[in-house]
Amino acid sequence: MADKKPRIVIVGAGFGGVKLAKLFAKDDVEVILVDRHNFHLFQPLLYQVSTAVLSTDEIAYPIRTFFRKNKNVEFFMAKAQGVDQERKVLLTNHGEIAYDYLILAAGATTNFFGMENVEKNSFGMKTLQEAIHIRNHVLHMFERANKHVDNEEERRRMLSFVVVGGGPTGIEEAGAISELIGIQKKEYHHLDFNEVSVSLIEATDNVLPMMAPNLRDHTVKVLERKGVNVMLNTQVVDYDGNTLKLKDGREIPTRTVIWAAGVKAVPFIANCGGEVDRAGRVIVNEKLQVNGSETVFAIGDCANFQHGTERPLPTVAPVATQQAQVAHDNIMKLIHGQQDLATFQYKDLGAMATIGRGEAVVNKTSMNPQLTGFIAWCAWMFVHLIRLAGAHTNLTVAIKWMWNLLSGTRLGRIITNIQL
Repeated sequence: MADKKPRIVIVGAGFGGVKLAKLFAKDDVEVILVDRHNFHLFQPLLYQVSTAVLSTDEIAYPIRTFFRKNKNVEFFMAKAQGVDQERKVLLTNHGEIAYDYLILAAGATTNFFGMENVEKNSFGMKTLQEAIHIRNHVLHMFERANKHVDNEEERRRMLSFVVVGGGPTGIEEAGAISELIGIQKKEYHHLDFNEVSVSLIEATDNVLPMMAPNLRDHTVKVLERKGVNVMLNTQVVDYDGNTLKLKDGREIPTRTVIWAAGVKAVPFIANCGGEVDRAGRVIVNEKLQVNGSETVFAIGDCANFQHGTERPLPTVAPVATQQAQVAHDNIMKLIHGQQDLATFQYKDLGAMATIGRGEAVVNKTSMNPQLTGFIAWCAWMFVHLIRLAGAHTNLTVAIKWMWNLLSGTRLGRIITNIQL
């Protein structure tokens, strides 16, 4: 027993979880990586699957493939349900997993802010299944509208696409849908595309709050040029699957509402023995330890880190990957009996968002200038390509992006949920 290696259990195979496992794979420890799916998902490109630009295997990568040469890393496919800190075990739907050190890196899920009807009838954009569901649904709407030749009201409802949320996900989704419509227009010879509409709804007075004001204005202008109706200072209050109701009393007849208006921690985080905030994120100290525990850490979207900042750090990949490095270093210090743990300090690498083919915005930081248009799109493309997993994916995605830029072709417009 004295020779037993310390067991590190990591919950979540997102950006932070995979980086942690790669770091610990080089150490003399036992690593168990737990996730309910057997793949790592590149979430920033989900919108491209939902709008038929990319296929699923180009943004998802088998977890075990990362660690085929690392005998000390084991993948455990299960749904985490809670933590018993007293017994030092992770609770899952496939049994308990004992740990010496535990890192919660479970990511986030869609936040519908308590609106049950909206949650029931709209589409989230956080999982691969949701992206495929959106693609199937949007393509189905065109096919069904094409059959309703005598019912203009129903056609317009089917051909009205609403995206809620003016952050990067909402901006990217609205822009991509507008371009998808341009492709459909060439192939549906009898549909009146004056009946097709795309709306972007944002509750505040601006989109992309992390961007400079001129970049926000530029983004809105590009979206409007693409035919997107940008509705600021507009709040959603209800949606029954047919009519979207707004706080000011207006209604939008639509069969498609894509919800990109907020995130919250996955529910099981509340059962991990730590204090959580209103968004369900577990509160951590400056060393990334869950308050009240020396052996449980939390990073990324499921962690509330607010030390020296006005608000908790944003739920973006750079936060998770930078925290992964500090969490790894601090756990290795504890294993070696050291108590001088490092304090996490976030280095803001800036923000970027794509608005469509050849269009993007990049916020100015100490590391990069402010960019718009094609140059910004090239920068966005480069950053996302280098973060994808595997050379095969890098090559195929780069080719698809360039072909899409030149021709606009989207051969991924495949409806896959037909029941046999």
